[in-house]
Amino acid sequence: MTRAFTEIAFTKGVRERQSEQGSRESYAALDDETADRGDRLTAAEAQFIRARDGFYQATVSESGWPYVQFRGGPVGFLKVLDDKTLAYADFRGNRQYISHGNLGSDSRVSIILMDYPNRARLKIWAQAQQKTIAGNETLAASVTEKGYRGLPERVILLTVEAFDWNCPQHIPQRFTLAELAPDLKVMRNRIRALEEENAELKAFLKSSS
Repeated sequence: MTRAFTEIAFTKGVRERQSEQGSRESYAALDDETADRGDRLTAAEAQFIRARDGFYQATVSESGWPYVQFRGGPVGFLKVLDDKTLAYADFRGNRQYISHGNLGSDSRVSIILMDYPNRARLKIWAQAQQKTIAGNETLAASVTEKGYRGLPERVILLTVEAFDWNCPQHIPQRFTLAELAPDLKVMRNRIRALEEENAELKAFLKSSS
């Protein structure tokens, strides 16, 4: 946990609840303003981000309601441009443009990236900028994956304000078909070999009877 994270997440109300529940003291050291803010991505965060094929993104509407949307794409479509900047191609979806509209009035976003097989979760708070494809062709080309079916409508630049890793205690372990593919291949090959062996044994027994 970093000081930058607590500056955003630990509001007055949150700190009051922590005091009531007895956890405030354990976080007190993070109030030291001389400590490093810890708002720059390290190699560990960059590697984790590049391995993801999707994330959950929350924006804030003009009425104050949060809106959470899943953003997906090929593995690595969320690019790490530097230790403070992320970017991704915003692909066309159902054309409701809720996130797009929310970001027009409030640039704050919060994203959660999940690694279910390893039960890991990275939370990032950022300020978002929406860039048109026209006039930003070089940037757009750098975040667009060749061969992917999605149509990019704009580029989203995220300036990281804070991040935090969560403990794995309540994260369920899940696997995609792609992640299971190597083990499934081994299992299918083993089943095929056993079926062939079984057929040979049946043929041998039949010929011996």
